[in-house]
Amino acid sequence: MLNELVTEIKHPLVQHKLSLMRSKDTPTDNFRRLLREISQMLAYEVTRDLPIEFTKIETPIETIDAPTISGKKLCVISVLRAGNGILDGMLDLLPNARVGHIGLYRDPETLEPVEYYYKVPEDIADRLVIVVDPMLATGNSAAAAIERLKLGGAKTIKFVCLLAAPEGIQVMQKAHPDVPVITASIDKYLNEHGYIVPGLGDAGDRLFGTK
Repeated sequence: MLNELVTEIKHPLVQHKLSLMRSKDTPTDNFRRLLREISQMLAYEVTRDLPIEFTKIETPIETIDAPTISGKKLCVISVLRAGNGILDGMLDLLPNARVGHIGLYRDPETLEPVEYYYKVPEDIADRLVIVVDPMLATGNSAAAAIERLKLGGAKTIKFVCLLAAPEGIQVMQKAHPDVPVITASIDKYLNEHGYIVPGLGDAGDRLFGTK
């Protein structure tokens, strides 16, 4: 069952661009561009509750107390490899954010995620951490990535994806009930091959033109 920590973005621009991405006929260059554009809107949503403070500035007309972002600095963590497609769009809107990467693969026998790369800012405990991965399918990789970040000291974490399956959301809510999930769409279910339905196929393959 969903709770208030799961946000599905219904904005018409997001849904329109996502529909274009879903089409099997959309070529790699357009897929990459659309993901970058949607990622900027996801960045807008995930940062909507950032605290602000007022700083005195001079406009060409008068001196005012102007709102500026205060509080924790930002860090965007990409779950390799497909997370980089969202990372690029996020950084367009959040150019001062620090960046980290987590590499995971699924063990073919145990089906459990195995870490092969981990590089994040040293002061991650002092930052709002935004974990990005286009697909929240089984939820196992996302949950493992967030667990690794918590072990590394991260205290405030949000997870952003393009598509989420109900099964993946349930796994995330059980493993990390404190982590908000922001997605452009909650799709129907996972099929027997682990793909989100209706989904858009393998996001990494479509993003990088591989199979």
